[in-house]
Amino acid sequence: MKRSREQEDAQARRRAEFIIQVQAGRLSAKAAAAMMGVSRKTYYKWEQRGLSGIVEGLKNGEPGRRQPPRDPRKETLQREVEQLRKKLEVQDQLQRIREVLQEKVAGNAGKSATEKKGGASDHDP
Repeated sequence: MKRSREQEDAQARRRAEFIIQVQAGRLSAKAAAAMMGVSRKTYYKWEQRGLSGIVEGLKNGEPGRRQPPRDPRKETLQREVEQLRKKLEVQDQLQRIREVLQEKVAGNAGKSATEKKGGASDHDP
């Protein structure tokens, strides 16, 4: 039968309480082991793991905030979005160039051959 997470947490807290009682001198290791229904050897194994966990948990960590866990799929999508943005920017620039060229062609279509070469037209005063 599989125990729930809550049951496992409750059992771990109970073990921690016994370890604290022994460390405080309120209980003997033999009495704590008997109350938990395990051998002294098992009690000492749990005590060592518990005390090691306390020491590990109290070590100074790296300063600053922790980096969020990496999500490779999210990173791939972000790179793809950035590539698409760059492609779109290039397409926008090409479209603006086309529009400018079309305006120049349309503007030159109404001019005479002399005006296109930069000469004076018959209409200039």
